[in-house]
Order: sequence, then structure tokens, then C-alpha cells
Amino acid sequence: MNFDFNITQKQQQFIQSEEFEVLFGGAAGGGKSYGQLIDALLFALKYPRSKQLILRRTFPELEKSLVREHLKLYPREIYTYHPSFHSGNFKNGSILDFGYCDNETDVFKYQSSEYDVIRFDEATHFTEFMYLYLISRCRGANKFPKQIKSSTNPGGVGHEFFKKRFIDAGPWNESFEGVGGKRIFIPSRAEDNKFLMENDPNYIKRLENLSQKEKQALLYGDWDIFEGRFFPEFKRESHVVKPFDIPKSYRRYVTLDYGMDMLAVIWIAVDERGYSYCYKELYEGRDNSMGKDRRGHIVSEAAKRIKEVNDGEKIYLFLAPPDLFNRNRDTGKSTALIFSQLGIPLVKTSNNRINGWRSVREALKTEVDEQGVKRPNLMIFPQCSNLIRCMGSLQYDSKNFEDAAVFPHEITHMPDALRGYCVFNRGSMKGKADKKDFIKDNFRFAQESDALGRGDEIVVF
Repeated sequence: MNFDFNITQKQQQFIQSEEFEVLFGGAAGGGKSYGQLIDALLFALKYPRSKQLILRRTFPELEKSLVREHLKLYPREIYTYHPSFHSGNFKNGSILDFGYCDNETDVFKYQSSEYDVIRFDEATHFTEFMYLYLISRCRGANKFPKQIKSSTNPGGVGHEFFKKRFIDAGPWNESFEGVGGKRIFIPSRAEDNKFLMENDPNYIKRLENLSQKEKQALLYGDWDIFEGRFFPEFKRESHVVKPFDIPKSYRRYVTLDYGMDMLAVIWIAVDERGYSYCYKELYEGRDNSMGKDRRGHIVSEAAKRIKEVNDGEKIYLFLAPPDLFNRNRDTGKSTALIFSQLGIPLVKTSNNRINGWRSVREALKTEVDEQGVKRPNLMIFPQCSNLIRCMGSLQYDSKNFEDAAVFPHEITHMPDALRGYCVFNRGSMKGKADKKDFIKDNFRFAQESDALGRGDEIVVF
């Protein structure tokens, strides 16, 4: 049987995805539910006697959306729906069940069930417990593909769980390893749905009338929505860019935030026009919040790891906060001096948090370049996943609106490292007074290191 279905490129990507867990979503109007129904139909016809379950959180949502829409799409010559059982049968023996979970105990209705594909529509309406329990029902002795295919907008009770599991866990539109199998997040926006844009061109204008928070979720598909977000100007769609080979002509910096609880390091390349690219990161230490219990690095281990990740790259400057330059009372040496002795010559940045955060905002600012292209001054490669996650999660200090909160502490290290680079890049390189102080401070440190015979490793302008 031939079908005349029109699908978008994003829907096609969702249908063709082979990862065990797939999340298709973002803004409203991306055609997510339609993609689910077409995908379910094609799977049922391709694999005779297969079993699928498609879920919404409540029965009214299920009946008014998926049930109603699939009856318009599925040919009656090959498919029969049984409303009393919320189930459909295909002529080739395949089954499509429609389910819902009003509360967490409803998942036990599926305790003895087996499905080849389980589909969550508006997945963030489900709790973490619901999702994890129900995906355990994806099983069977046959050789059919086993998949969990979800679609959703940001927001809802499961927002943080899905954000952590898909959005922050790996590069978008690319497979990455997860517990139990590969995963992928496929973002979509209304503009990706050419059929909606052609038939309802005013849809986006109606979304623009929503409250700011709802507009961020439904119009822009912004997963970093929450009250108190410190960098609302940080947008993944504009600041996270496709990786490329860094030319040798780009000046490279390494900026770090170091303590016994965490080593956070960012590699940044600057092109001839002054645009900065965060292209590599190192993020290791004690981190219970991410489900791991790792001990921190002592200075020698930290220096070793930086060298390993740097892998011989020629670095113009290694930037570090002023606290690393304070002398230890027992040894008389500073942490920066020990780093220098181990081959990582650190240069001091400013510890002014307010000016530092202003510098980060300047770097995030989007402007029109000489070619008329709107772009930010600082961009990030997808492999810097911890930097991306922490920039989107950093919160305001409740007592100082111009400063970032220091808790939860785990998410502060990467933004602090980036702050050190941005305040240096904006201040010492553009302001004459700042540059003079910078030279004086680092010349003094160079002399201090030279007393130990290592002054040649310190970069001084």
C-alpha cells in the first residue's frame, strides 16, 4: 500500500533514528505528535506482529490528541481501532496500544507487558519514576528493534530529568552513549515545520503573546528556563556551534578554576576578528550531585591532566584566578608557583566578580558582523557539555542581583573559569591601566618563579 504523507526533515530524522532512546522536541509546532503517529504506523507495517505502546499523561489528553488524530491518518483497510480497549490492530497482526498514567501507581498496569517500541508524547509530563519503570517494559524475544521514542516541549514535572538525560548529556542531533544504550536529542521548532508555516503563518505571532517564560519554552524551545537564571542571554541555538578544525593562526588560551573539589578547565581559541571559541574542556573532581563520588586532584595530578588533555597544543596564556597566587603559610609557595614548576605557567586574572560577570555578558552579546551575520562574540563547541550545562543552570545570588549564586557549588566552576578569561580579554587587552597592572603583577610572579630557575615558563608582555 502506498501512502501520501508529507513529513518535515526533522520528522524524517526522528523516524529514521535507530538509537535506543530518542527525544524529539523543543518548541511548539514542530510536528512532534504527528511524527510519532507516522513513525508508529510505519513500524507496525514493517514488522508484522509487533507491539507498540504510545502514552500521554492523562486519558483526556490521550483521547483529544493522539487517538483522534491517528484515526484521521490510519487507513481503515489495514487498521481497526477498539475504543473500549484503547487499542488498535493491523491486518498483519501488529498492535498499537494507547495508554496513560494519571499517577505513579498507574505504571503497574503494564507490569507484565512487553513492547517493541514505547512512545511518550509530551514526555516531560511524566515523572522520572514513571519513565524509568515503563521503559523496562520495552523487551521481547523477537528480533524487532527495541526503542523508546519520546516527544515533548520543555517544562513540566519531568523537565529537569529529561534535560539532564538528553539535553545536557551530549551534543544535539548526535548519538551518545547512555546507560542501557545509545541516546539522541533531536531539537525542533515551529520554523522547521514548513507545512504549519504555509497553512498558519500567524502561529508564531500568537506564541509571541505568551508570558516570557511560556514564550521561551514554546516559541524558542528553551530548556534552560527557570526563575533566577543568571544568564538569560545564553541561548544554545546561537552560542553552541558546529565544531571545526581550529586553524593554527588562532591564538589559544586555557582558563581554569581549581580547588580540591573540582578542576574546571576550558580551551579557547580566538580568531583574527576577535571571536572566541570554547572548543575543549576538562571537568574532574569531587562531584556527588552528578551521581558520582570522585576525589579531587592534588596540584601535581591537576597539572598532569591539563597536559594530557592539552596534548601538545601551543597555548598563548594559561589564565587562573588570584587565589591560586596566594602563598601557603607552611611551604611559602603559591599553588600557581607549583603549577609553573610542573610546566603550567599561570597568569593572574581579576577576582572582581561583578566586572567579571559583566565581561561574560559582553562576550555572550549577539551582534551583526561585517558580513551582516548576527552572531555572539563567544561561541561554544558541543563537546564542552559541562560548560553548556552550567551556563544554563547558574542562578542569581538572592542578596546581590549583579552576582551569581555560589550554590549549588558544582555548577559554579565552569562559569568561574570562563569569567576569568572574559574579564582578562575585555579588560587587560583593551584598557591601558588594566594592562599596566597586569604586566606589573605577572612580572613580579615571573621574578618569584625565576628564583627557582623556572622564570622562562612565565609569559610576560
